[in-house]
Amino acid sequence: MEHVALEREEHFMTIEGGKAKAAGLVRPEGKSDTDGGRRFLRKGLYTTADIEALPEGERAELIDGEMFMMATPMLRHQDLLMWLAATIWNFIAEHRGRCKILPAPFGVYIKDDEHNFVEPDISVICDLDKLDEKGCHGAPDWVIEIVSPSSKYMDRVRKLTLYKEAGVREYWIVDPMQRNVTVYDLEHADNPKVSAFTDQVKVGIYEDFAIDFNKYLEKLQEFEVGRE
Repeated sequence: MEHVALEREEHFMTIEGGKAKAAGLVRPEGKSDTDGGRRFLRKGLYTTADIEALPEGERAELIDGEMFMMATPMLRHQDLLMWLAATIWNFIAEHRGRCKILPAPFGVYIKDDEHNFVEPDISVICDLDKLDEKGCHGAPDWVIEIVSPSSKYMDRVRKLTLYKEAGVREYWIVDPMQRNVTVYDLEHADNPKVSAFTDQVKVGIYEDFAIDFNKYLEKLQEFEVGRE
């Protein structure tokens, strides 16, 4: 997922009437953080309340109080996301599993605090007590991010650190451009395993589940031939 960080060295976000606006306002001399129904927030101090107050249609993630706006994903990203989600959903349904698979957009209050909020491309949650109508409160068991050229640092560094700290058990980074999958077993191993799309990729949180990305490549080839 593509992101754009909000840069406000000397500026503030103003929230009025439940809507967040990038107003570019500097807090006036002598004014408090809350003044006349407005809340002025310095960079690095955004909270989940600011996420929830974004205008309809705008999405963002929050890592240690820093907000990153989310761009509209591309076709290749969404096609792969839907295939992965369907594959995982089918496995869980066929085995009558209790875990829930929830694709983006879906809110994850990853540390169940006010300074961290993400929308992973795919979240698999086995502790259903973490779920309510707002989202997941705490770490999912398995998170998948589909990387784009502009999100490599976010997915491979910042989110990797965040997910490890929060207690995510397994983290996959799926790269449709390089056609590979990087699997982090965050419970047991420090070193990731990289597999090509021509491989079957074992799912760590299940004993008998591997995803055959060859099937995705076949679907992708059919789609590309159909467009010619």
